[in-house]
Amino acid sequence: MSASQTQVLIAGAGPTGLTLALWLTSLGVQVRIFDKDAGPGETSRALAVQARTLEFHSQIGIVDDVLAAGVRVERLTVRTPAGIAARLPLSDFGQGVSPYSFAFALPQDIHERILITHLERAGVRVERNTELVAFEDTGGTVVATLNKQGATETISAAYLVGCDGARSAVRHGLAIGFPGGTYEQSFYVADVDGSGAVTRNGMDTTVSTYGFAIVMPVRQSGSLRLIGVVPKAHEADETITFEAIRADVERDTGITVARVNWFSTYRVHHRVAERFRVGRVFLAGDAGHIHSPAGGQGMNTGMGDAVNIAWKLAAVLQGRADKRLLDSYEPERIAFARLLIDSTDKVFRVATSRSRLVGLFRRYLMPKILRVVLGTAAGSRAFFGMISQTRIQYRASAISSGKAGAIQGGDRLPYVASGSSDNFEPLRSLDWQVHVYGEANAAFLEMLAGNGISVHVFAWSDRAKSAGLQRDGAYLVRPDGHVALAAGTQDPQAFERYIAALAIKPRRQAASWPKNQRMLPAA
Repeated sequence: MSASQTQVLIAGAGPTGLTLALWLTSLGVQVRIFDKDAGPGETSRALAVQARTLEFHSQIGIVDDVLAAGVRVERLTVRTPAGIAARLPLSDFGQGVSPYSFAFALPQDIHERILITHLERAGVRVERNTELVAFEDTGGTVVATLNKQGATETISAAYLVGCDGARSAVRHGLAIGFPGGTYEQSFYVADVDGSGAVTRNGMDTTVSTYGFAIVMPVRQSGSLRLIGVVPKAHEADETITFEAIRADVERDTGITVARVNWFSTYRVHHRVAERFRVGRVFLAGDAGHIHSPAGGQGMNTGMGDAVNIAWKLAAVLQGRADKRLLDSYEPERIAFARLLIDSTDKVFRVATSRSRLVGLFRRYLMPKILRVVLGTAAGSRAFFGMISQTRIQYRASAISSGKAGAIQGGDRLPYVASGSSDNFEPLRSLDWQVHVYGEANAAFLEMLAGNGISVHVFAWSDRAKSAGLQRDGAYLVRPDGHVALAAGTQDPQAFERYIAALAIKPRRQAASWPKNQRMLPAA
């Protein structure tokens, strides 16, 4: 029996796999996506949706639905047993850095359903109750065997991407090591109906000498989500029930619980796979890295993996780039995953340590430090950059080159906006493009016209200057919004060399010049 065929086979339909499927479908790539579970997740732990993820959602046109389903977190209230220690504004703490300058919360299960809805509108359905039995990279294709409730199917795919979680069958099939460890503490998460001092559209965090607890509103159900450390006296319990820790939870959160809609406990791991790619097979999301929940980074990092590999796979499959482009995926994403493990590990240990000295710091000094840092515009922007993933950069990547102003190849394109105009709008094309802030010279425009790459010329402005851009500098921007090549002068040869080296071709070849160029107002 001949094998079914597809361009990209995706194992796992969590946020990472769904994002990958949506981006590939938006880019015109044929995909099949399957998952061993009967339906989307019900036991969600991930809440934070970072600004960089919302920017990616905007590029494929789903951000409005995501924003409508979640909560813009306007304020972080830090409580101690003695009372409120700090109220920190989060409604616009990334002003000027991103179009999504606020903190945002959306439970993972709801997030997944939005992604699934958009994927189905695009004509792709998740194949449920389906498991990966085996796969083989033959050199020119990947042949995978799937089992769906006893029925076996063989699929031939150009590429296989494992987005199948921490126990990834794809990673095991590649025999890739997954070094790391497990934190000693257990955590609880619960959706409840209850009453207490809850900040409207906010996040309440109680810190003390014994740990921390978080209270968040869940818009869809009108319930409250409670997250915290399982009391030490119950960590060794074979089964941890809500009733066993109710008194501790109500004390820590300040919520009197009337009804428990859902309750679960879990242990937190920290691991990064030794490889993210072997031949035609890739790992993304929890299959490649798992983190502490500090800063709400894990799910967002997986979705960032998906975007990074999606546009590269599409370009190679469609003959719009040399296959060497795919070599940049692992170095770019594994470096960030390792950095994230290190940074979140340090924060997490401070947040959960049972050391009395650390506990005293957490209870008395940490709220004051946060209040001072977020009390200034510069401090707020720095904190936003740290957690929003807008500072992710690939400067060390083999496909990053040059510098113009403060912006280097590999940096995320800075956001520059004025009124209704902004320089992120053209990124919705999901295509290579050149940005010039100032004036573009004729020779430079003529060369780019010949290559069919769109040029977006923005009038120079103080906002562009403060963002670190260089006047009359030129920036070749990747489909994911990162700068590939930054040049202080509009040197046609430098851009021609870069484009030729990777055999870059745009998605839509311009029919004629000057339709290829757009002069945009000052941003």
